[in-house]
Amino acid sequence: MIDARLQPVLRAVYAAPARWMARRGFTADMLSVAGFLVGIAGSACVASRAFWTGLGLILLNRIMDGLDGAVARHVGPTDRGAFLDIALDFVFYATVPLAFAIADPKANALAAAALLFGFMGSTSSFLAFAAVEARRGLAPAVFPHKGIHYLGGITEGFETIAFFVAMTLWPRAFAPLAWVFAALCLVTTVTRWWWGWAAFSGPRQPLTGSGSAQSSADRANP
Repeated sequence: MIDARLQPVLRAVYAAPARWMARRGFTADMLSVAGFLVGIAGSACVASRAFWTGLGLILLNRIMDGLDGAVARHVGPTDRGAFLDIALDFVFYATVPLAFAIADPKANALAAAALLFGFMGSTSSFLAFAAVEARRGLAPAVFPHKGIHYLGGITEGFETIAFFVAMTLWPRAFAPLAWVFAALCLVTTVTRWWWGWAAFSGPRQPLTGSGSAQSSADRANP
């Protein structure tokens, strides 16, 4: 919901360290894969009830996720990098509810399943919209530096990490937090369905050049 407002601030924060890393041979793909492994290690810590260690690794994962894009802007973005970024992020997000379910199946399993259901709706609608937008050759209007069309909603990256932080700080509150966030994901899913319905309601359009038209999401969302 506020990712677009945070992006300019984060880009400024990451600029200097990304420049330093790019000059020393670090690549965006290296950071994406390393960050993913750090995030998986964080989820493993949560699953073993080492919540503070898990929190630290989850936050480090998010820092590295920001750095990979910043490094890519210095060395040149690639389609492979865009693919890795989104694919690894979504798998990492799914491991966090799974980790809480493993940590305490009796208390957390049902809520974790509901949250994963919510993630499925929000991510599938995100990717479906991006796929059709890419076919039409339309450039992202809100996040022009992203590798794919970044469709917003009330459960974006910032909100997801905020809930993950709250869950690891107060693990006994995981279930109610998960139910709340699952409900918010459902609202995001339905909203994106409406945007897609409105934006793509006309006849199928032929492929066009990238950036040749205004984003359909903006046209559909007054």
